[in-house]
Amino acid sequence: MARPEGGTSKRRGDSTLGLQGRVRIEQITPSVDNGRYAAKAIIGDRVVVEADVFREGHELAAAVVQYRGPSDVEWRSEPLELDVNDRWYGEFLADRIGAWRFRILAWTDHYASWLDGLVKKHAAGVTELDVELEEGARLLERRRGCPDTEKRLAEAARFLRGKPSFLRGQPSLDERVELASDPALLAALAAHPERGDPTLSHELPLWVDREVAQFSAWYEFFPRSEGATKTTSGTFADAAKRLAAIAEMGFDIVYLPPIHPIGRAFRKGRNNTLDPKPTDPGVPWAIGSEDGGHMSIHPDLGTIEDFDEFVAEAGRHELEIALDFAIQVSPDHPWAREHPEWFKHRPDGTIQYAENPPKKYQDIYPVDFDTADYDSLVDELERVVRFWISHGIRFFRVDNPHTKPLPFWEWLISRVHRDHPDALFLSEAFTRPKMMKALAKLGFSQSYTYFAWRNTKKELVDYVTELSQTDTVDYFRPSFWTNTPDILTEYLQLGGPPAFKIRLVLAALLSPAYGIYSGFELYERVPLKPGSEEYLNSEKYQYKPRDWSDPDSLAPFIQKINRIRREHKAFRGLRNLRFHHSDSDQMLCFSKVEPGRTNPVLVVVNLDPDHWRDSLVRLDLPQLGLEDVGPFEAYDLITDRSYIWHGADNYVRLDPAVEPAHVLRLRAL
Repeated sequence: MARPEGGTSKRRGDSTLGLQGRVRIEQITPSVDNGRYAAKAIIGDRVVVEADVFREGHELAAAVVQYRGPSDVEWRSEPLELDVNDRWYGEFLADRIGAWRFRILAWTDHYASWLDGLVKKHAAGVTELDVELEEGARLLERRRGCPDTEKRLAEAARFLRGKPSFLRGQPSLDERVELASDPALLAALAAHPERGDPTLSHELPLWVDREVAQFSAWYEFFPRSEGATKTTSGTFADAAKRLAAIAEMGFDIVYLPPIHPIGRAFRKGRNNTLDPKPTDPGVPWAIGSEDGGHMSIHPDLGTIEDFDEFVAEAGRHELEIALDFAIQVSPDHPWAREHPEWFKHRPDGTIQYAENPPKKYQDIYPVDFDTADYDSLVDELERVVRFWISHGIRFFRVDNPHTKPLPFWEWLISRVHRDHPDALFLSEAFTRPKMMKALAKLGFSQSYTYFAWRNTKKELVDYVTELSQTDTVDYFRPSFWTNTPDILTEYLQLGGPPAFKIRLVLAALLSPAYGIYSGFELYERVPLKPGSEEYLNSEKYQYKPRDWSDPDSLAPFIQKINRIRREHKAFRGLRNLRFHHSDSDQMLCFSKVEPGRTNPVLVVVNLDPDHWRDSLVRLDLPQLGLEDVGPFEAYDLITDRSYIWHGADNYVRLDPAVEPAHVLRLRAL
């Protein structure tokens, strides 16, 4: 019976790793659950592939990574190089968005094995090597390639046998051994490999996104509050006037909470009260009324044509609009009337409203994915996403995805990606770590994190190290949010304006993706009550017009930090983050460098918003590419001040009342 190319008979041993020859292939990375899910990359990435490749005995192996992108028919390949301890590595360019596959092909390299033995014997002083050189000559003569290559290999074989040529007389033993290792000869052999016993690994998936999936600065705001009064809503036309200022601050993504009609049944009033006034607008997440549901615009905001113009205006400012996708309805939503079977019913026949004990959300019905009409339900949800894609939306912030079935998300995202590989999904899941990671594995492009509650030096170092230096980085793209309409941390409540600067610097420079909720630049920090993370007079329940012309606004500082992010490519990555030692528990020091240890940037932050702090920081100079230099410049990109630093240990003093952080561009003098 014929077997596939590169295969082997069962007599020689099977393996779950693929079609096996004599070479063993293990521990391939990037790999998520051994290929069950796709690892993630960004267009333009050099995807680094590693694997353990080895075989029995003293024979040496060779290996390549084979890869295939969207619409590719043939496999392309790049060589793998041996590092240490049988670990091989290589890379390939991900130059298109969409689904990729890659695998490892390895084989016994008989010439390299022969050459290794020859060089060792020669170095040991062995002078009787004619037999060994004859073996090498025969290996060259059997290698197939283009005519020019075969001619060159034949000449090399003649030389190894000690035959004179027209250019020189009979070669010496040293010359023959030297010729066997000639780089040009080795390159010719590498270009025409002899794969007599190929081992082919299983294929692994890779999903490649556009850059904003990893590197993006988000700004969340309620369009109804722009141009509003305390009792009347603003419109998309009013909200469009805010876009220029958002773009000027340096943001990429404008995220809008739900823009759909809002139900009146059980509507919540100001500060989540149960007795709303007629002018209270209701919670945007209570989606649906007689004016429509998930594919409708709240009439106070305007029409679908007004929304289209809002999206177009954002594009003119190089901003992308992200929409909230919340799978829940108000009791007034058309689905509640037309498809009551999509909801869970209590014994008394009423539909079960949402609860997160002790919190009650009487104005919201969750969807029941255990419905007997599951197929119709999920088809409708897919239709919602595709509707907004048809109106220019390519980024969806998904509300509470951890409360919906994981198979549904995997199905939906893969379905959308078939036609729209540029579509992206942000997971808003503040829940158990394994659930958050599972959502990322099955297709979510970006994920909310616990950053808001990581405030101490140890908390930040431990958490960010987990995100950036473990296999989590292959599939989980963190988004660090300083605040949200639901999250006003105690740190911001009590720390005053310095705390806002500190958290902004940490969010924006630790993570390639981060976000703020509007009002952050005005230092909004009054809680509903002590111990609560809810805002007093929360915008979720009322219109909130703001004075954006406040001279004390943090906007200029935000603009500066976002400009630093954009101008220094090191901040576009996460794997390149390293922490450095500081003597103070209140001083956090970390760096990011570009590939090749170039253009290092060092960030030092005083985590104490109330007091100045000082410390010695001890730098890992090799990580920064500065181990062989003398004094070097540390130029502060925030204050435009320059310092001359010497060696690894340097003194830092930061007063949060002045500036709580250094962002230092390091450069050899």
